[in-house]
Amino acid sequence: MSKAIDETKGAEEAMWELDEETLNSGACGFTAEEIFVKNKACVGYSYDDLILMPGYIHFGLNDVNISTNFSKNIKLEVPFVSSPMDTVTESKMAIRMALMGGIGIIHSNSSIEEQANEVHRVKKFKNGFINDPICLSPENTLKDVQHIKTTLGYSGIPITADGKMGSKLVGIISNRDTSFVDDGKIKVTEFMTPRVQLSVAQTGVELEKANEILKDSKKGKLPVVNADDELVALIARTDLQKNRDYPLATKDANKQLVVGAAIGTRPDDRVRAKALVEAGVDAIIVDSSQGDSSYQIEIVRHLKKAHPGIDVVAGNVVTPIQALHLIQAGADGLRVGMGIGSICTTQEVCAVGRAQASSVYHVSKFARKYGVPVVADGGVKSTGHITKALCCGASCVMMGSMLAGTDEAPGEYYYQDGVRLKRYRGMGSLEAMTRGSEKRYVWDDDENSPACGNAAIKVAQGVSGSVQDKGTLKSYIPYLMQGVKHGLQDGGITNLSEARENLYNGKMRFEIRSAAAQKEGGVHGLHNFQKRLY
Repeated sequence: MSKAIDETKGAEEAMWELDEETLNSGACGFTAEEIFVKNKACVGYSYDDLILMPGYIHFGLNDVNISTNFSKNIKLEVPFVSSPMDTVTESKMAIRMALMGGIGIIHSNSSIEEQANEVHRVKKFKNGFINDPICLSPENTLKDVQHIKTTLGYSGIPITADGKMGSKLVGIISNRDTSFVDDGKIKVTEFMTPRVQLSVAQTGVELEKANEILKDSKKGKLPVVNADDELVALIARTDLQKNRDYPLATKDANKQLVVGAAIGTRPDDRVRAKALVEAGVDAIIVDSSQGDSSYQIEIVRHLKKAHPGIDVVAGNVVTPIQALHLIQAGADGLRVGMGIGSICTTQEVCAVGRAQASSVYHVSKFARKYGVPVVADGGVKSTGHITKALCCGASCVMMGSMLAGTDEAPGEYYYQDGVRLKRYRGMGSLEAMTRGSEKRYVWDDDENSPACGNAAIKVAQGVSGSVQDKGTLKSYIPYLMQGVKHGLQDGGITNLSEARENLYNGKMRFEIRSAAAQKEGGVHGLHNFQKRLY
């Protein structure tokens, strides 16, 4: 039996050596170098232009590992990132993305305080130890409790002697305590669960032990106190349930969800960055349509010096020379793409940009020398496009329109011609620019310049539109994951490290599709059809 296996293995290993003539003829496709580097036609390629050649499948679908790096120090279980757009990512989207194993980037088209609050909501959504829970004093009333529940969504509220963290614990309030209380003026002390009836953990307890106490007590909240019985932390049963329901969640060392946030390159963005760091942000994305500028290089250097513990992802870039300048400045990741989003008109208006597959391949190949991950940003319309981006060298994929129609995206649903839609707009659209996003597209130091004055003429580099309802990310992300895994399996690839290895050693093969081939590769020849994703 072992001899047969050895012979089979030997045949597999020799497969690439047996018939070089056939391999070199293009019969099995072409290497990435032949497609992108030895490019006599000087053509830039999009995802639709490419098709991957099948590989040898010797593993099951569940054996495909799509874990990756978002930046040098942030690992993801799934290679998905939500774009920092005001119709895509706020705290609700970032929370769900992190729970599902990806990461969300909070947009900056808001005030500093608003953006920092969005980051704070993500960091406090799921904790091991909640280090700063909202507290009340015995003198507060039912009306105060109801206000906290309505505005913050908290149901378990510790009661301390003076209503602050660090003072003596005197009780706790849960939903059960308020169920039969109607008088909004009644004081908390009259209906709370008193200290003597509470199970508590002592400060210094390990999270695992604290979780055991919580399970044994069958209570919703477990206060953590010091030797003087003063409240120092809180643990929630719902967090244990979330750990069970979301095993892939992207968390930091404190068991908090990981979140990123975008800033611009203006001087006041240094103040914004400081506020975001204080709110707990894990990564800062310098958001610019063209990242190769002195402004961006200066702010990247500033961020790495002022906040060395925070990963900085710079961009956007589409060429190695752009990437080099940002890597030299200290970037921990690169965002690749210019003018290729579904709502972006930069290439049309400014005549500058690059086809996305070519951008991702060339920048990823260069950045790999310095150990800098690449985020493929834009141009993604399907799981096939995600797979192609990863197979062109990207570490993960940033999505806007793919996520904009989900429940977690900002905005309300509306109906048009019987179709359920959500609004979606580019950050270069005039509507978004009026809220502040023009800083992503305009560079000018002169306050008297028309670009900075009240009479500024804004040149739109995006449009506003709508996208169809895609449901909740809780169902949509698993669909995207399975689609990518199927694509990698068909390519004979077990993980993303192997994908990059095969990309650069020539084992991964591609072919360029004609317009007719692209049509043939989609749904065709039907009078009508209904396309359901999952």
